[in-house]
Amino acid sequence: MEMDTVLLSRLITAMTLGFHVIFATIGVGVPLMICIAEFVGIKKKDRHYILLAKRWARGFVITVAIGVVTGTAIGLQLSLVWPNFMRVAGNVIALPLFMEVFAFFFEAIFLGIYLYTWDRFKNPIIHWLLSIPVVIGSMFSAIFITTVNSFMNTPAGFVLEGGDLSEVNPIEAMFSLATPSKVFHVLTSSYLTCAILLAAIAAFMILKKGASSYHKKALNLMLAVAFVFGAINLLSGDTSAKFLAEHQPEKLAAAEWHFETEKNADLILFGWLNEDNEPTGVIRIPGALSFLAHNDFNSEVIGLDQFPEEEIPPLWVHYMFDFMAVIGMVLVAVSFFYFVLKKLKKWNELSKPMLLMIVSTGPLAFLAVEFGWIYAEVGRQPWIIRGYMTVAEGATTSPYLGLMFFLFLGLYIVLAIVCLTTLTKLFRQNPVEAELERQYPVKKESEHDEL
Repeated sequence: MEMDTVLLSRLITAMTLGFHVIFATIGVGVPLMICIAEFVGIKKKDRHYILLAKRWARGFVITVAIGVVTGTAIGLQLSLVWPNFMRVAGNVIALPLFMEVFAFFFEAIFLGIYLYTWDRFKNPIIHWLLSIPVVIGSMFSAIFITTVNSFMNTPAGFVLEGGDLSEVNPIEAMFSLATPSKVFHVLTSSYLTCAILLAAIAAFMILKKGASSYHKKALNLMLAVAFVFGAINLLSGDTSAKFLAEHQPEKLAAAEWHFETEKNADLILFGWLNEDNEPTGVIRIPGALSFLAHNDFNSEVIGLDQFPEEEIPPLWVHYMFDFMAVIGMVLVAVSFFYFVLKKLKKWNELSKPMLLMIVSTGPLAFLAVEFGWIYAEVGRQPWIIRGYMTVAEGATTSPYLGLMFFLFLGLYIVLAIVCLTTLTKLFRQNPVEAELERQYPVKKESEHDEL
């Protein structure tokens, strides 16, 4: 029965985090895209970029509302599903949880002001400045909640006495060893994912309605942003790998099926494990794991042979790591290829195959986020607080978990339907062409329309 409740506890949390991370990513990334679009519109005096910011902001409000509900569900689940974890760690992580709520309210206040002050200032740069606190609030909201996850991976800021944590230093706990690399990776991946999402929407609309100036500008701008943050995200991934090699070597070893400690370790991609737990059908890159871990092809990388069997993470996280990393590189490659075609002018960067490729990157980017979070959480197993409390010890033994699972599942189905229906009606009943005509009735849309 204990194993059943642990499994159900994990399933409930996995479902909630898997659903919430979509809206959390949008909540972190889209404000920056809105800010960039409005700034470009003001500098270029181009009404298309201004309208991009307006329309993205409207859609963003809907996703924020859904994110609030799912975020609240996570807070509720921490108490209902993981009571033993909260009893031990609650006073340690209380500060970042409170600060995350404070950051959200800070963001929400300025988001409201931003939405209701369009065209209210003679100098449009003043309205743009109101977007800065929204970007900052969303960024710090992500930072504070990521510090909680960082604490679970590299616990700090307390003394363990008789099963309870004492002498708590919440600041030290927030800024544990994992925090810098995790925050860096979460922020860059969120900005990359949202830029790709908005580029994919623009590409889809060009396929559907033709290459209007509005959608071409949206596509160019977002793919440029995606390329920049894609490159930075690759750097953040490299930073994360080096952190794991030093502080969570079992997590990196499980991801790379690195069973024996050795120098000049190969990087393993895909494949499967045979009956003897030997990697088969894999792609090997000689010495690349040593370089990824320590910037030295001949460096020694700790293998799974250095850890007790009961402390080794599930080996299927290898696929989560591979999918996340490969998709991240694909996103950068697609955005780079688009601008190469645009620069050469020999081929059409708006050809159907290219646009279909860009559209496909939208769901791929969110799959990479999901794979990354699965690896982050499952790769820490069997620990909920690494080295101090296992997942089984932190879970509830309540007999009502089955009912709770279906209640939360029903909630997320309803929220998904509400979100998709609202967004569809919001934009389908107010197409960009009609909005351009309403706001600028004197001038017809052309390639060089300005404010």
